[in-house]
Amino acid sequence: MQTVLIANRGAVAARVQRTLHKMGLRSVVVYSEADRDLPYVAQADQAYCIGPSPAAQSYLNEAALFDAMRRSGADAVHPGYGFLSENAGFASRVEAAGLTFIGPSPRWIDAMGHKTRARDLMAQHGMPMCRSSGIIGDDPTAIRAAGAEVGYPVLVKPAGGGGGIGMIAAHDGDELVEAVGRARALAQRSFGNGDVYLEQLFARPRHIEFQVLGDRHGNVQHLLERDCSVQRRHQKVIEEACAPGLTAGEADEVADRVARLLGKLGYDVIGTVEMLRSADGSYSFLEMNTRLQVEHAVTEAITGLDLVEAQIRLAAGESLRDVLPTPVRASGHAIELRIYAEDPVRFFPSPGTLQTFRLPSGSGIRIETGYAEGNAVSPYYDPMIAKLVIHASDRLAAIETAEQALSATKIEGVKTNIPLLQRMLAFPPWRVGDLHTGLVQDLLASGEAKNDLAPVPRIP
Repeated sequence: MQTVLIANRGAVAARVQRTLHKMGLRSVVVYSEADRDLPYVAQADQAYCIGPSPAAQSYLNEAALFDAMRRSGADAVHPGYGFLSENAGFASRVEAAGLTFIGPSPRWIDAMGHKTRARDLMAQHGMPMCRSSGIIGDDPTAIRAAGAEVGYPVLVKPAGGGGGIGMIAAHDGDELVEAVGRARALAQRSFGNGDVYLEQLFARPRHIEFQVLGDRHGNVQHLLERDCSVQRRHQKVIEEACAPGLTAGEADEVADRVARLLGKLGYDVIGTVEMLRSADGSYSFLEMNTRLQVEHAVTEAITGLDLVEAQIRLAAGESLRDVLPTPVRASGHAIELRIYAEDPVRFFPSPGTLQTFRLPSGSGIRIETGYAEGNAVSPYYDPMIAKLVIHASDRLAAIETAEQALSATKIEGVKTNIPLLQRMLAFPPWRVGDLHTGLVQDLLASGEAKNDLAPVPRIP
């Protein structure tokens, strides 16, 4: 492996490029017309325009991507996250063209990519599950019957997608029939697959996930856990590692179980098992993401590992023993804050030009972004413009550094969710580690986030 094409954009393209250069590998960047001026494009060893701004005509345009592979002489492809990263057909076609796909084997992407099939597979091997349905059809009577069997409230979820898109709650039969129709349309439009299913909707659960690495020799190792409970519209906003407030050994027990199961199955390269933790401390499998996660940086911060490098080496056939020569242990606490170009209360995207884009620096502060001052934030893609990753000796120190870093961040030309992030850092339930997936709604309902110009109070 000498030349790697990054089939993605933005922060993850810049992130992968950094590790490629560290490893002495050549980077090939692809970009749409909207992204031609982003800084990582100029920093690449080779760069190719692959089409107009809409993703369907560029980052999802496989013909253009394969043309760039051929022209660049790439011998490997890193898919980043989103776009084609969990497309088993794309991964298979990359391998058929003689290139290395830097991700799990296509069979695992396929097995885990369809949520109901993944749930069936994991349930067969003893993974705890919440109540759920199979794929839901169009008949209103059957839809109501499925809802009654799972038990209200329920969550309608796309079977072939992720990222919170198309997830809609329903509390009775009439609401469910309408929600299934909306969710199916969203799923078809977003993922090209309109299959949806029902899942038990928990009250105030925590979202806990387990990072794993695996080689192609039957070995799987977990890299501890992350808490991703702070979400808006089922999309993550703040992540932490390790998960605060869990009893001693609780997360390790679940993580060990996950690693043993995946090792038995022969899972490889990289993945994340996402679970819900109920108020009684029980865990239920949600899904498995067969790619690098947006929030991988908090795991890197507490372990000292480079997950992109590990992913590359494992995809190239190295053993887990060589990639992880020493036991994985947590050091300190890490928090990731996702900075979005969006209204901080209504969450509407806010495209525009970054007239001012000054991000903090200093001990314990890491920035991941694909943008620079003067760049345009396009309406065509996800509105995340930066990730602020904090690492400190403990959670309180990490919170204090995060508050200082947000105060030092200056962004003008677009609205951002920084006021919401500041409010959350000051919100007493979050500060004491009382985490659950409805925390953003609690913050908004409390009135703490309604005036985005008011100074943020200091909470001891």
